[in-house]
Amino acid sequence: MAEFVAYLEWLPQPAVALLIFLVFGGIALLIHHFLFKAVMRATAKYDLFWRSLVSRTKGPTRMATLVIGFMWAASVAPIGGFAALVSQTLNVLLILLGAWIIKTAVHIWSTLHLRRFKLDAEDNLLARKHATQTRILLKVFNILVYMVALSLALMTFDDVRQLGLSILASAGVAGIVLGLALQPVLKNLLAGIQLAITQPIRIDDALLVEGEWGNVEEITATYVVVRIWDLRRLILPLSYFMENPFQNWTREGAALLGNVMIYLDYRAPIERIRSKVEEITASSPLWDGKVAVTQVTDFREQVMEVRILVSASNAGRAFDLRCLVREQLVDFLQKEHPQALPHMRHLALMEQGKGMESPVDAL
Repeated sequence: MAEFVAYLEWLPQPAVALLIFLVFGGIALLIHHFLFKAVMRATAKYDLFWRSLVSRTKGPTRMATLVIGFMWAASVAPIGGFAALVSQTLNVLLILLGAWIIKTAVHIWSTLHLRRFKLDAEDNLLARKHATQTRILLKVFNILVYMVALSLALMTFDDVRQLGLSILASAGVAGIVLGLALQPVLKNLLAGIQLAITQPIRIDDALLVEGEWGNVEEITATYVVVRIWDLRRLILPLSYFMENPFQNWTREGAALLGNVMIYLDYRAPIERIRSKVEEITASSPLWDGKVAVTQVTDFREQVMEVRILVSASNAGRAFDLRCLVREQLVDFLQKEHPQALPHMRHLALMEQGKGMESPVDAL
């Protein structure tokens, strides 16, 4: 190489340096080309993770090999006073490329891991559990990778490193202000880790939160997106779910009991109503075939309270089944048992009373 540089003394030094960088860059690309092919052949018999890792990291590894080639070129090229700057830049690029490769590898692993679980399955509790845990931890891991890579890159600059040490040593007030400013971010970051471990909510969970019913659509590193039934989106910070009560309708399973309350006159035929409810549920594809119960749960002054419990495989079906039971049961009562519908007691007495001229007489 020294002889090669001496042979090019007739050229300007910038041209010699550029030529050396091109030569080393070309050599590095050739080395990467042959090594990449060899690694592809070696991993052809391995599982999908390793094959995907090799194929998806072709770009980052090529850039890393090129940076290493440039680092060798910088050690022999006549770049004069720019040697330190070039070396510093290449070191920073190498650190960022390392972070890129790590992030890509973890992303591939998480994608292949989630492919084993189907969120659109009938009973998707296990899938929601793994999807929630993996996505939250992946976002937190990416943030940590970015922070570590940025810290290592800054530590390569002596001036910035000394400035950072002086700020930590002398500017206590500034540190307190910075800590207070970052408190919401750190709070949600820690809440995300806690939420991934304990999992009070998962992807596609049915929630009743802030007076709204909806499904968890997305969980990021700092907030949760709840898709409300009317397609609005409710955005809540992660820390909300660790500090406030809320209802999770699918915490242990997707199946739910639907509750239908109806208030009827005391003359209502309960056994006939019970049979009608069983008939409605049995003919509906929304019912999962487990629970269809009709009970008188309370007596009021004018009416009795009848509760109907029906089960469905998920929250959406349970809601539709409740509406179906209400509609068909009211239609049934109107047509076949109108006397079962609630009405004022003194009016009923007037209908039955003979010769009574007023509600007062009836009473």
